Amino acid sequence: MIVYGKQISLYILEKHPEIIEEVYLQKEIDKKLFYRFSNLAKIVRVDFKKAQAMAKGGNHQGFLLKIKDISFSSLKDIKDEDFILVLYNITDTGNIGAIVRSAYVFGVGGIVITAQNSIALEPIIRTSSAALLDMPIVLHPNCLDLINELKMSDFTTYGADFGGENVAKIDFDDKKAIFLGNEGSGIPDKILKKLDKIISIKMVRDFNSLNVSSAAAVICDRIANG
Repeated sequence: MIVYGKQISLYILEKHPEIIEEVYLQKEIDKKLFYRFSNLAKIVRVDFKKAQAMAKGGNHQGFLLKIKDISFSSLKDIKDEDFILVLYNITDTGNIGAIVRSAYVFGVGGIVITAQNSIALEPIIRTSSAALLDMPIVLHPNCLDLINELKMSDFTTYGADFGGENVAKIDFDDKKAIFLGNEGSGIPDKILKKLDKIISIKMVRDFNSLNVSSAAAVICDRIANG
């Protein structure tokens, strides 16, 4: 897969050099940096038109990498974690990437994406500033089955929804799974009824909702920092 952008490329160089297969440069770079890349993979010079095509019009900043394909994790891989997020029917890769970024910063051990069979990982790597490479991502087709599996693994399940208890006043259990729904339809009632507790973010001004990635950041910060 192709990823691009200076900061993402430098992050991968620093943290995950083993996944770099080829380096594409559209501009001159520092000699020391060029040497580090050249020790890992073949460097290919590309013109602006070619770079734009590879990045599909995105802001590549002259840096593009071909990296090894990233695999999804399994639910078994994260069952021993004490803090996970579950994203119900959230399909926007920009939102997912922003959630991954916040989740990584605040110590989330894994993310489960439900209600869909596949999702493109390249844009999530980009919008998460490559935090996806350090965050297990699981695809699970059935949210109700997932809830049962998590409860059997001693997770307390929390759903973010209007009318729930103020997240600032909750003492979260040691093992917790936070369920977030998309801004349009949220989490269906049949799923909310299966969860252990419903939480919400109390807002100072009357407004319909926070963006789901912003809500995720607020909740993660509350759990991590009290």
